[in-house]
Amino acid sequence: MPHEQPPWVHDRRRALGRRIRDLRILRGHTQEDLVEMANIDRRTYQRIESGESDPRYGDLLLIADAIGVPVVELVR
Repeated sequence: MPHEQPPWVHDRRRALGRRIRDLRILRGHTQEDLVEMANIDRRTYQRIESGESDPRYGDLLLIADAIGVPVVELVR
C-alpha cells in the first residue's frame, strides 16, 4: 500500500507540470504536437502536465527533447 506523500511533493509535481506547459506554449506547440514529437501516450502527458502523476525519467527525457531544452530545465 503506497504511503501518503508530504504536501510539498504534490506542490513540486504541479510546478513541474506548469514549467513543462509553459515551455511547450512558449515554443508554440499544442499538447497534440508534443505527444507526437515525444512519442508518449497522450493521457500520460496530460497527467504529467497537470501534476497528477510522477513522470518517469524516460518520459522527462523525451519531453525535454521534444521541447528543445535540457531535462534539467524542466526540473530546476
